[in-house]
Amino acid sequence: MRKIFTLLTIATTMLMVQCKQPEQKVDVSPISDASVKKITAELAKQHGDAQKDRIERGVAQVALLWRSTDGSESDFEQFCTSQFVSDEATLNQLFNKLSYGFEMLNGYFILLSKELMRPLHLDMGPVTQIDELFGSYNAAAHLTEDLYANKIAFITSLNFPYYTLKEKTEMGEKWSRQQWAYARMGDMFTSRVPAQLIQNFSTVNTNADTYISEYNIYMGNLVNDEGQTMFPADLKLITHWGLRDELKSHYANNENGLAHQQMIYQVMKRIIDQSIPQQVINSNEYQWNPYTNSVTKEGKDVQVTPEPNTRYQHVINQFKALKAIDKFTPKMPTFIQRKFEGEYELPVDEVEQLFIDLVSSKEVRETGKLISKRLGRPLQPFDIWYDGFKARSGIPAEKLDAITIKRFPNAEAFEKELTNILTSLGWTKEKANFIAERVKVEAARGSGHAWGAEMRKDVALLRTRVPATGMNYKGFNIAMHEFGHNVEQTITLHDVDYYMMHGVPNTAFTEALAFVFQKRDLDVLGIKEVNPNKEYLETLDNLWSCYEIMGVSLVDINLWKWLYSNPNATAEEVRDATLTIARDIWNKYYADVFGSTDEPILAIYSHMIDNPLYLSAYPIGHLIDFQLEKQFRGRSFSTEVERIFSQGRLVPQLWLKNGVGEPLSVTPILEASAIAVQKLSEN
Repeated sequence: MRKIFTLLTIATTMLMVQCKQPEQKVDVSPISDASVKKITAELAKQHGDAQKDRIERGVAQVALLWRSTDGSESDFEQFCTSQFVSDEATLNQLFNKLSYGFEMLNGYFILLSKELMRPLHLDMGPVTQIDELFGSYNAAAHLTEDLYANKIAFITSLNFPYYTLKEKTEMGEKWSRQQWAYARMGDMFTSRVPAQLIQNFSTVNTNADTYISEYNIYMGNLVNDEGQTMFPADLKLITHWGLRDELKSHYANNENGLAHQQMIYQVMKRIIDQSIPQQVINSNEYQWNPYTNSVTKEGKDVQVTPEPNTRYQHVINQFKALKAIDKFTPKMPTFIQRKFEGEYELPVDEVEQLFIDLVSSKEVRETGKLISKRLGRPLQPFDIWYDGFKARSGIPAEKLDAITIKRFPNAEAFEKELTNILTSLGWTKEKANFIAERVKVEAARGSGHAWGAEMRKDVALLRTRVPATGMNYKGFNIAMHEFGHNVEQTITLHDVDYYMMHGVPNTAFTEALAFVFQKRDLDVLGIKEVNPNKEYLETLDNLWSCYEIMGVSLVDINLWKWLYSNPNATAEEVRDATLTIARDIWNKYYADVFGSTDEPILAIYSHMIDNPLYLSAYPIGHLIDFQLEKQFRGRSFSTEVERIFSQGRLVPQLWLKNGVGEPLSVTPILEASAIAVQKLSEN
C-alpha cells in the first residue's frame, strides 16, 4: 500500500470538490535581467570567484520566485546583498537552523493531519460531513506562501542553489554528503503555487480516498446463476485490494477455487465499466448476481441503477485540481513531469520503456506457459495475479488464518509483536526496540497505509484492516508490507546523517522494502520454507508481479496523457477512454499470453482513482526488490537494510549503485527468470 508523504511537497492526502474554482492568475517576477546581472557581479566581486556558481544560481532562483508583493528591484538587490552567506561555518550554521525549522514544520503539520484524518482512516463510526471537512483541511496550505512572505524561502534559495535532475545525476557522484544535503535544501523552493490550489487538491484527493475507503463488496451476498452463495456471509472486501487478495487465496482451493475467482473477476469488470448497481456498493441489503447484474431482496427482484461514473468523476476532479497548478510550475508544466522528473527523479519516457521491455519479453511468455502447465488449464485474465510461486500457496488459507488470528487478535497485539518480528529477521533486541517504539499500529477503516513521521519526536503509523475476529492471514500479509514501510521510514529519519537527506529517492524504494518484508511473512510465523526451488520460485513471482503491475501503470500513464489532450472530458468519456486504453494495452502485451482480447482488468486498481500516477512506484519497487534480494543473499539482512537505506535521498541510480552495485534495470530479473523457467520446467 502507499506511503503517505510530507505536506510541504504537496504530495500528501487530498480530493473532490464539484464547485468551480476561480481562475488563478500567474504573477510574474518583476526583476529584470539587468538587475540580476548587476547584483550577481557585485556579489562575485565581494565574495570572490570561488562563490561565483553559488551566486549565479542563487540570485537567478530568487529572481525567478520574487513577486511585486515581495518588494521592488531595489529591495531585491538589497536582500541579495545582505542575505548571501559565503563563510563556510556561517553557511553550515544557517543550514542547520533551516533544517531544524523545516523538521518542526513538516513534523507538526503531518502530526496535525494524522489527527484530523483519524475518523476517516479508523473505524470510529459512520463518516460524517464534518469528518470529511476536517480530513480534507490542509493546515499547511498557506505555509509555503508564508515562508515567501517572511523571506525564509528566499534566504534558502539564495544560499542553497537548486540543481536539475540532469545536474544531480552528472555531478552527484562526486558530491560529499554535506553537498548532497545542501542540494536537497535547494529543492525546497522551486515554484510558488497559490495556497488555494494546494488546499483544493487536498480536498479533492481526500474525497477520492474516502470514496475508495468506503467502497466495499459484501461477498456473502453474491449469488451465481443458480442462486447459490459462494463466500462466507460476513466477508466484506474493499476494492480492489480485498477482492484481489481473496482471488489470490483461491489458488490453494482445489475444489472450487476457479469458480470463486471467476465471480470476483466479474465483480471487478462491473466496477471498471460502472455497470455495478449503486445499491450493492458497501451494502448487505441485497443479493447480487454479477453475471446477469440482477439484484434481489428477500427473493424479489429489485429495480436498481448503475453507479453514475462516480469512479471517473474522481479522476476528473484530481486532474483539474493538479492541472490548475501547472502554470505555477514553469520548469515542469504538467503533473506528469512533476511526478516523474520531480518526485520519482526518473523521466516518464525512460520508465515507460523499462516497463515495455519487460511486458514484451520472451521470459514473460515462457513464464505464462509454465503457469498454465502448473494450473492444468488455459490462463484466464485474472491469472495476472497467479499466486502459485509463493510457498504459502500450498498451505490452506484456513490453516494460515488460524495461526494469525490466534497470535494477532487485534491491532494492539500486532504492535506488541513488532520487536519480536524484527528480532526474528535478524535485528538486535536493542535496535528492534528502537524501531518498534517508533511505530504505532491502528486498525484501519479502509485498506490501510503506512504514514511515516517527519520529525524525530513523532512516530510512524501502521494502519491496517483488522476484523473483529482477529487478523486473518491476508491482513497479516498486508500488515507485514506496511511494517516494511515503517522500518524504512524509521531508519531513513533517525539513521540518516542530515535531515534534508531523510527518506528515500522516491516511493518505489520504500515499496521495495515493503515487498521484502511481505515476502518474509511465513518466516515471522515460524513456517520455514525448505523447497530447493525457492530461489527460482521467488524470481518468477517477482517477474509475474512486474508483468501485472507494469501493465496497470502503463494504463495509468496513458490515461493521464489522454486527460491532458482532452482536458474538458466528461466522466463518461473518461470511463470510455480508460476502458479503451486498458484494452489496447492488454491486446498489445497480454492477449497472446492469456489467449483472450479486449480484457479491461488492468483498469481495476484503486490508486488510479485516489493517488494519481502513484502506480509506477510499484513495478519500479519490484525491480529494486529483486536487486535488493540479490544483495541480501549470503549477508546479514538487518545489517544490509540499515546500510543501504541510511543513504537517504540520493537520486535513484546513485542510491542503487552505492547500495547494490548496479543501476535500475530489467536485465537482472529477465536473466534470472530465463534460468528459473528452465529449472522449474525440468521438475
